[in-house]
Amino acid sequence: MSEGFLLDTCAVIWTANRKLMSQSSMDAFEVLSVGGGVLAVSAMSAWEIGMLISRGRLPATKDALVWFEDFVTASNVVVLAATPAVLIAAACLPEPLHRAPMDRIIIATAREHDLTIITRDRAILAYGAAGHVKTLAC
Repeated sequence: MSEGFLLDTCAVIWTANRKLMSQSSMDAFEVLSVGGGVLAVSAMSAWEIGMLISRGRLPATKDALVWFEDFVTASNVVVLAATPAVLIAAACLPEPLHRAPMDRIIIATAREHDLTIITRDRAILAYGAAGHVKTLAC
């Protein structure tokens, strides 16, 4: 079975801006480029990108939708929907977990599709260390 990864919103921004990431996440991208697998992003990251751009917290010279679509095309990522199954699973994740709704949806998406989340979010990394989701620090 091919390995798969889900970028959290921070990882999307870092990847789009070509920021230096950890060696382990760079190795994961290399594995994907030579061996197949999937690199995905939750549709909820589009909402977070939109909010960041609209509030001026993510500088952009283009519309948020264009920014997100350009990222998806350039990075060859698959956008995974926030289905009813994912949304309900996000409400029923094993505790303890912080209450950030978007992070819960990203975690539920990764669990639903058996993907490893690439993130810098300490709470998500701790949740992974507890065995609830696969994570990789970026």
